[in-house]
Amino acid sequence: MLEKICVIILQMVLVLFLAPLVQGIIKKTKARLQNRVGADIVQPYRDIFKYLRKDAVIAKDSSWLTRGTPYICLGVLLIVSLIIPTVFIKAPLGMIGDIIVIVYLFAVVRFFIALTGLDSGSAFGGMGASREMVMSAITEPALLLSVIAVLINVGTTNVGEIVACLNDQSLDFFDYGHWLSCVAFLIVVIAETGRIPYDNPDTHLELTMLHEAMMLEYSGRYLGLMHWAVMVKQTLLFTMFINLFVPWGISIEYTLSSILIGLFFYIVKVIVVGVLLAAIETAYAKVRLFMIPKLLVSSMALSILAIVVQIAR
Repeated sequence: MLEKICVIILQMVLVLFLAPLVQGIIKKTKARLQNRVGADIVQPYRDIFKYLRKDAVIAKDSSWLTRGTPYICLGVLLIVSLIIPTVFIKAPLGMIGDIIVIVYLFAVVRFFIALTGLDSGSAFGGMGASREMVMSAITEPALLLSVIAVLINVGTTNVGEIVACLNDQSLDFFDYGHWLSCVAFLIVVIAETGRIPYDNPDTHLELTMLHEAMMLEYSGRYLGLMHWAVMVKQTLLFTMFINLFVPWGISIEYTLSSILIGLFFYIVKVIVVGVLLAAIETAYAKVRLFMIPKLLVSSMALSILAIVVQIAR
């Protein structure tokens, strides 16, 4: 029991403190690709600790939701981090959840953030919440569809068992259904993390805001926790991506050397996915708001094509 508790704590700590590093690497990569120097890769850590040291100022009409949502979101995402395998092939709480549960835990986080956007009565918060909920009606089906092609081959929705099955298979470059599903899931990851071309996380232009509009009323420690939660969610989505499409390198044996090798491969793969998203952000411009559904529908179309290909094999 003590060993299991230590594993749970270590996995949560890994995800918590890796998330700001991944965000810093993404920002640094974007800066270098745009011929800028950019901030250090540890700048997100400084930002979080700066926010956590400050007092919070919130709207007088806000309810307990505004104060409680940062803790709820971060807590739910930490539960997700214990369901998804990271370094070792068996997640600490992998037996209590699968991909369906993970998708709906992400939906819980989105639900509370949207409620908070409405809670203060701010026009921008309400606008961002309404946009986010409309887009989520397309994003969640696209996320589920993008993994069905993988589930068809494996026959289970448990993430640990999926990783175990895929890890036993050799990499097939001609498995077109797998790669179509990979591209579809990558589009969903871009949307879920609020990145270009879906959204721009580095701007607060009110006409185009989605995710950022719902957090405009936050300040101080609450803002720091919300930013930290967003980074953790981003890292978890990257982890799901590498688990479903490039799981090779994860630790199978519960030994120190195997765990260290798995930790190395996990960190490298997550950083590579972050660099890939930074390159996509640099290469493309943000699409107009009414074009976003078409972007998500393209992910769904690729997923359906991947499913057809897998069934036809």
